[in-house]
Amino acid sequence: MSSTPSPTRPDKSGFWRSLLLWTALALLLRWQVMEPRWIPSGSMLPTLQLQDRILVEKVRPKLKRLQKQSLPLGSIVVFQPPQPLTDAGYDPKAALIKRVVGRPGDQIAVHDGQLWRNGLVVSDDSHSEAMNYEMTAITVPEHQLWVMGDNRNESLDSHLWGPLPEELVIGTAIWRYWPLNQFGRIRFPLQHSIGKQDPTAIGSAM
Repeated sequence: MSSTPSPTRPDKSGFWRSLLLWTALALLLRWQVMEPRWIPSGSMLPTLQLQDRILVEKVRPKLKRLQKQSLPLGSIVVFQPPQPLTDAGYDPKAALIKRVVGRPGDQIAVHDGQLWRNGLVVSDDSHSEAMNYEMTAITVPEHQLWVMGDNRNESLDSHLWGPLPEELVIGTAIWRYWPLNQFGRIRFPLQHSIGKQDPTAIGSAM
C-alpha cells in the first residue's frame, strides 16, 4: 500500500523575509524619498489649513545641493529649526514649514505693507493681507534661503530669526492627501515683481 504524501507546509522563514524586506523598503522610502506630515499651526494660511495632511518629497533639495543650486522661489519647504530657534528653546527635532521668498544674493525688505525683492514688490496669490511690520533690506547669504509663512502677520519666520541654511531643508511639500475635498497637488503660485525699482536693489544669483 502506497503512502499518501504529506501536504507541503508553508515556508514561514520566507514569509518573515518578505515582511522584513517590505518593511525595510517602506522605511527607506520614508527616510530618503517621501514622508507624511501634518500642519500644526496657521502660519501657512490660506494655502495650508490647520490639521492638513501633506506629503513631503526629500529628493529635490538634495539634488539641488549637489548641483550647487537653490530651490525655486515659491517652494514650500519643511525644515529643521535654525540655530536662533534652538537657542530659544525649540526642539531641534521639530519640523517647520514656510515658503521660499528669497534665494542667495536676493535683497529682501518689507515696507509699505508689502514684501520687496531686489527693489521690486513681490506679487503672488499666496496671501491677501498687507504686512503689518517693517523690515530693513537684507541680502540673503550664500547657501541660505529667506523663508516666510503665507500668513505673513502670524508667522515665526525669517523676518524674526534670519536666513535659513539650505542644509536644514528636509524636503518640499508637494501633495495634500487630507482632507479629501482638498486632495491633490499643492499649488506653487508664481512670484513676480512689479512696480518701480529701488535704486539700492541688487541682482538675484541664479
